[in-house]
Amino acid sequence: MLDVLVAYPGLAAAGAGIVGLMVGSFLNVVIARLPARIEHEWRSQSREVLELEPVEEAPPPGLVRPASRCPHCNNPIRAHQNIPVVSYLLLGGKCAQCKARISIQYPLVELLTGLLSAYVIWHFGPTVQGASMLVLTWFLIAMSGVDIKTQLLPDNLTLPLIWFGLLLSLWSVFIPAEAAIVGAIAGYMSLWTVFQLFRLVTGKQGMGYGDFKLLAVFGAFGGWELLPLIIIMSSLVGAVVGSIALKMQGADRQTPIPFGPYLAIAGWIGLIWGQQLIGAYLSFAGLE
Repeated sequence: MLDVLVAYPGLAAAGAGIVGLMVGSFLNVVIARLPARIEHEWRSQSREVLELEPVEEAPPPGLVRPASRCPHCNNPIRAHQNIPVVSYLLLGGKCAQCKARISIQYPLVELLTGLLSAYVIWHFGPTVQGASMLVLTWFLIAMSGVDIKTQLLPDNLTLPLIWFGLLLSLWSVFIPAEAAIVGAIAGYMSLWTVFQLFRLVTGKQGMGYGDFKLLAVFGAFGGWELLPLIIIMSSLVGAVVGSIALKMQGADRQTPIPFGPYLAIAGWIGLIWGQQLIGAYLSFAGLE
């Protein structure tokens, strides 16, 4: 089977796209349910630390069980109503029971996951690199969705990716172990240093600790050489898109915006085209 996929990269990419659509459906569940589960854990841990009486409250839904339900009428979503993208179009973007509007987030996440999954396998092929990049891509989409909704980058998602990148480096899947370790440390410490300097000068916190860990992820996967490119791209895109978004919302510049999605986009681009972009810049600047 693998020989067939290697011989026909278009078939491999199409298969990855279909898998990506299904994974995207699950990522919507993660984006919707993970923040509530984290908040529930925080409350429980806080009461335990403060030695307060536990409060009887039902835990939020898990990531796998129970099955998805309409948030408006609580009716279960049938299997034929949960086909990625297709069901949304057939239902006209409305619940089959109560006709409430379904968020456009659901088909967009599914479509984005499918398209990026197909491109990853087209680019890397059906290899260990391709499979590893698929996992990273799926995690980045979930993290970005959670960050947009809550302005949090959960440790549940960032920390496993750091360890995953370091584990892959033992076999030099992307880079050797030494480069991955240095990259992870440099990624975390670079934004941590910026954070501390900004807080020292302004007395405010400019970003969250999750951003440090996300940059450490890209350091573990791509090494320290990619980090300046990722920081520059994410900062430029974040400044432009963030300013436009704030203006459209009528918010002032003091309104916090999530930085994680911009880091995720820049890091994903850097891991795929980073060397070409750096080479093009050096050639343009006459440094190569």
